Amino acid sequence: MRTLVLLDAPSNLGLRPPAPGAVPGVYKLAGALREQGLLARLGAREGGVVVPPRYDRGDWQEGDGVFHAEALAAYTVTLADRIERYLRAGVFPVVLGGDCSIQLGAALAMRRLGRYGLAAIDGSADFRHPGNEAVNGPVGAAGGEELALSTGRGQAGLSDLEGLSPYLRDEDVRLIGLRDGDPDLAELHTAGIPVATVGEIRRRGAGPVARAALDGLHPPHTAGFWVHLDADVLDPGVMPAVDSPDPGGLVPDELAELLAVLVRSPRCAGINVTIYDPDLDPDGRAGALLADLVAGAFA
Repeated sequence: MRTLVLLDAPSNLGLRPPAPGAVPGVYKLAGALREQGLLARLGAREGGVVVPPRYDRGDWQEGDGVFHAEALAAYTVTLADRIERYLRAGVFPVVLGGDCSIQLGAALAMRRLGRYGLAAIDGSADFRHPGNEAVNGPVGAAGGEELALSTGRGQAGLSDLEGLSPYLRDEDVRLIGLRDGDPDLAELHTAGIPVATVGEIRRRGAGPVARAALDGLHPPHTAGFWVHLDADVLDPGVMPAVDSPDPGGLVPDELAELLAVLVRSPRCAGINVTIYDPDLDPDGRAGALLADLVAGAFA
């Protein structure tokens, strides 16, 4: 049986402030899901916390590149150290974020070990980089850029840590759950990154889409793959507690089926959960749903 470890990575360094003088509440995600009894429900070992640096953008201004870049780089290395230790031991990390920039820690850890893939279940591509600013606006928030950085696009202080760029090859990435009409679809297609939008999932079925995503994410192509789960893949009717609650997302049953296929693959090396913000969920319903989905994936 697979041994799970529950690890908190409560970094909010990759998001813009929700209001002047405020900090993004995603750093509370891990605590909120633990309050739902996730540790016991997973039967996981306790992995503790990788404590992030303080959220402080200082005098950063648009045009200065990625804010918190030095802090993010240091945190990525520290998180990668912890994840690498578990991967080498054959333990399956369940990493509770935080914003999507925590995925860089998993990508770097896997790159140290060899060639791994990524199945990103996300409502957006998080593919903003200096080459597509005309489409996505200027870089700044790493939580919207982690896939670009992981595939070697963007400033070297984040995309080329330890001289290991790219952490992920384009052909080893699978994007699942993007909204139809996402502005990055054309570039992703040109890059050869497979994408299954919400519309395609509805046409083909969540299970077949997830099983197709597994093609190539196993030896001899890769040594395995990581699952990145962004709560904003769900429709805001059921998951309003995210920073970008765009309509047209998945319903819980669709996400549950995707997760079940991917996480139960013997080649799946770990998973991270991101973007849910308890500050936007006063009655806790969205957090309870997310905990149910994560726990259910391993049931």
